[in-house]
Amino acid sequence: MDLDTVTYLAVYGTVTGLPVFIQNILNCMPAMFDGMKLAAVATVLYVIVRCLNLKSPTAPPDLTYQDTTLNHFLLKSCPILTKEYIPPLLWGKSGHLQTALYGKLGRVSSPHPFGLRKYLPMQDGATATFDLFEPLADHQSGEDVTMVICPGIGNHSEKHYIRTFVDHSQKQGYRCAVLNHLGALPNIELTSPRMFTYGCTWEFAAMVGFIKKTYPQSKLIVVGFSLGGNIVCKFLGENRTNQERVLCCVSVCQGYSALRAQETFLQWDQCRRFYNFLMADNMKKIILSHRGALFGGGSTKMVDADLSRLYTATSLMQIDDNIMRKFHGHNSLKEYYEKESCVHYIHNINVPLLLVNSGDDPLVHNSLLTIPRTLAEKKENVIFALTLHGGHLGFFEGAVLFPQPLTWMDKVIVGYANAICQWEKQKPPCQSQGFMESECYAGTMCLLI
Repeated sequence: MDLDTVTYLAVYGTVTGLPVFIQNILNCMPAMFDGMKLAAVATVLYVIVRCLNLKSPTAPPDLTYQDTTLNHFLLKSCPILTKEYIPPLLWGKSGHLQTALYGKLGRVSSPHPFGLRKYLPMQDGATATFDLFEPLADHQSGEDVTMVICPGIGNHSEKHYIRTFVDHSQKQGYRCAVLNHLGALPNIELTSPRMFTYGCTWEFAAMVGFIKKTYPQSKLIVVGFSLGGNIVCKFLGENRTNQERVLCCVSVCQGYSALRAQETFLQWDQCRRFYNFLMADNMKKIILSHRGALFGGGSTKMVDADLSRLYTATSLMQIDDNIMRKFHGHNSLKEYYEKESCVHYIHNINVPLLLVNSGDDPLVHNSLLTIPRTLAEKKENVIFALTLHGGHLGFFEGAVLFPQPLTWMDKVIVGYANAICQWEKQKPPCQSQGFMESECYAGTMCLLI
């Protein structure tokens, strides 16, 4: 064999074959492709596990409260507060998916409770509306109890999550009155150049006044969702007379301080800036649907300037600064947020108060939760419940994929309300006379009946 043949074979392996290094590469190709597929699958699974938060455990709510007889009674009588909240297995541990499902669908298989719409003229020419739903059963206490409900931002009685909660409450013997935020109903025209704001309590106060006058024997359970939670807590704290005939208050997923929340809404952490944009876009639609009533009376130049700023706004703060604060004559955005946040009034509430938030709520930054936690540590009438999961007004329950029609949130509110009504029937006489619990339970002079 000559030198040329030896050289050829060393390079090509065979006289007629491919080069040896190419053959080696081809031999390795199946293994390489299998490895790439495996890596791709592993990457996808990792992303799914991280995004869906599948490794997160389930746990009971983290409760902050003072060691009082009332609080122990409430937690014993409302055991759902001390049990694990178990969201749907595949997606329920993602606060974003819980929030998205609430935002898009509200609830699954939502019922259609029948109610009567009431119209209340306001002093400034506005017309408040609310829907009234009568109970579908006798209340377990035998008493007449009405839930006065304030929905979230831009919401009303026709929203699915409100309908689901109302139906559940009716079946438990509660009358329900649901405020329709001024301007939120698409088929109801505004009768004055004003719509709902972050903390205006006028319409809610008018609804509560109507209920108290129409049903003089009825006791009230006050319920607020998100922005509605801010309004009801501010309403109760503004004037002590507002707490008359109120058995308790429940607030779910509110942020407590608009001024402190302002900075967090401009951050991309937990996609809050994106949610801010979506909510601003929804507010634009509501405002523009009432363009004639809101802007028809001003000068053309002023109207054009306001509308121009509204069209270009990409955040709630821009809309609040250019439009919303002007409804009540606030001089600055800071003043508007300061005056309309319940954080300055909530400490005046003396009736039992349940504050519920979710740890994975993408709209409410964790720094805001120091407000309810500190309040519960200082005031004996407050319980703060922080769930690990639930998103913003989600709190869906279910086995694996499909959520149940009734949520953990619905059950907690009604369960807490039932416990309060039970307490009212059997509480010690000294508490009925208005003594503080520390006085009432000194020694053994006053015992539960």
